[in-house]
Amino acid sequence: MNITEAKEQIESLRARLRYHGQRYYVDDAPEIDDYTYDMMMRQLEGLEAAFPELVTPDSPTQTVAPTMRPGGAASAKFAPVVHQVVMESLHDSFSEDEIRDFDNRIRETVEHPAYVVEPKFDGLSVSLEYQDGILVRGSTRGDGVTGEDVTENIRTISNVPLKLKETIPYLEVRGEVYMSNENFLKLLERQELMEEKPFKNPRNAAAGSLRQKDSRITAQRNLEIFVFNVQQIQGKTLRGHKESLDYLTELGFPTPPFYHRYEDIEQVIGEIRRIGGMRGELPFPVDGAVVKLDDFAQRQQIGSTSKFPKWAEAFKYPPEEKETELLDIEINVGRTGVLTPTGSFAPVLLAGTTVSRATLHNEDFIKEKDIRIGDTVILRKAGEIIPEVVAVKSHKPDSKPFVMPTVCPSCGSPVIREEGEAALRCDNTQCPAQLLRHLIHFVSRNAMDIEGLGPALLEQLVTEGMVSSPADLYRLDRQQVASLERMGEKSTENLFAALEASKSRSMDRLIYALGIRHIGQRAAQLLAQRFSSIEELIHAGLEDLDQIDGFGEIMAQSAVSYFSLQQTKELIAQLEACGVQTHWENKSAADTKVIPQPFAGVTFVLTGTLPHYTREQATALIEQAGGKVSSSVSKKTGYVLAGEEAGSKLQKAQALGVPILSEDQFLERLGRNNEME
Repeated sequence: MNITEAKEQIESLRARLRYHGQRYYVDDAPEIDDYTYDMMMRQLEGLEAAFPELVTPDSPTQTVAPTMRPGGAASAKFAPVVHQVVMESLHDSFSEDEIRDFDNRIRETVEHPAYVVEPKFDGLSVSLEYQDGILVRGSTRGDGVTGEDVTENIRTISNVPLKLKETIPYLEVRGEVYMSNENFLKLLERQELMEEKPFKNPRNAAAGSLRQKDSRITAQRNLEIFVFNVQQIQGKTLRGHKESLDYLTELGFPTPPFYHRYEDIEQVIGEIRRIGGMRGELPFPVDGAVVKLDDFAQRQQIGSTSKFPKWAEAFKYPPEEKETELLDIEINVGRTGVLTPTGSFAPVLLAGTTVSRATLHNEDFIKEKDIRIGDTVILRKAGEIIPEVVAVKSHKPDSKPFVMPTVCPSCGSPVIREEGEAALRCDNTQCPAQLLRHLIHFVSRNAMDIEGLGPALLEQLVTEGMVSSPADLYRLDRQQVASLERMGEKSTENLFAALEASKSRSMDRLIYALGIRHIGQRAAQLLAQRFSSIEELIHAGLEDLDQIDGFGEIMAQSAVSYFSLQQTKELIAQLEACGVQTHWENKSAADTKVIPQPFAGVTFVLTGTLPHYTREQATALIEQAGGKVSSSVSKKTGYVLAGEEAGSKLQKAQALGVPILSEDQFLERLGRNNEME
């Protein structure tokens, strides 16, 4: 390879590493796995070693820039914190020989070194500062020099000690905020239920949860922390790392559950193997092991590079992959109506657990990898938790491409795939598989506002067979409800009072509560103002809705389709029989509150995948703000809201000079830039 070719490859690698570092550490939305990133970094290091004249100060190998791993920019959402002691990153090793090389380098400088080996937690690195034993500040690592002040969010983490067991003048410690595997899977379930974009792994879930502007959201995410390092200390002398971990434990910190001191590098490697073998059994995410020189005085002798301490090394476990046979593909209907293909495999041991099932995501994923029943496939675990199909090794003779169903397996209704979406979806809002999600929306604050009917109670009612439609909520038996777990006489009384009060909600609230696709609060208001009753709306045609100022084509088609369904007519009749208000009169001031409309009269076109919102959620936000959503770009388009992998619509908008907004810019104009979850 000549220098011109090397320069071209180096620049390409740097650009890709910066991009993926931004996606991972700043956006909390990675597009590639850690191992792929690490191998790209290794390739860059090799090229720069071969062509040192091409090394630049801003290369990812030389500095921890805001968009570079392992870092993350200090967001403008939080006050900046300049770390008095730089929060350095660690150099990664991927083989046992590299750990032996690390030991050899240490022994060139110091005699009789001893090492402490501990798990490498996969979370978000933070600093905790204590004065006189009281927590005074918590901050993220950021780029190692400047982080974010997230003190209020840190305080919501249950195992962070707010007061130490000893009054020490000043102490700064470093730890890793993480989300347990169990809580991560529960969060994914909630995100599916609420149609939120799911986090890809526990690390990004922890980072996204800790960096919330609203600490109440952080508190709901059940984060935890392990503290593993003393950054600064006054009033106490510590001579080594193991001693410091023991002392931190005495102070009340949650330190690593196991850490051991070794003088022989082969014992160190044995411990690395042991930790690797137990990853699948641990309740928290681990992506490696950390080897640290124990003696602090020896650390001073060894020193650091511009990027890493030379006295520590991180061993990263490569992703484990196994071959197995795909026995069948099942179609599950999620709570949002999405049809998800799930693979059933011949059981295989992977990362410490037996795997026999894994999601195949959607129709595009199956087609792209040409996955067929009977295939020999390669499986691995994403983030050591979620099994995934990496590739097809071979097809079975006479196998045929898999075809997704055209009707919903749950209710038999036709399935649809809207423009820009990867998933097939059942559009029947009365589909039994979607019941819980619709009930949660129906009782929500901006809909029927039935206080006391939270997701947990609704799930109980559905599980017990007491509710199979929103109308059943108004037919509940008081004694049966009172007999449910955590439901006493007072709670039952309050619930039935809330149900009775909800019957008088205005018609627009009821329309919104029905959960019609693309019909947000503002669209529901427009429908209620145009038609005097739900009955009149049921008989309205597309031409009637097209005449409503501010009502888009997609909204009109969705509303007409919904109200033409026999199931809808039956539901409305049942609600009316239960005493629910289905007319536009008798509305209260609270029911007709004015919703801000910063996008009044503005037409949007959506393209690509947004970091935090589904297309449907973004559409609802636009409609609530008075805007319209169109499927095509023209000179009349006000804005194009563009996410990742935006295609021809973005190119056309650029050609026409149509303003293009990112999600952050969109939320800023909407006045909701601090509400992202």
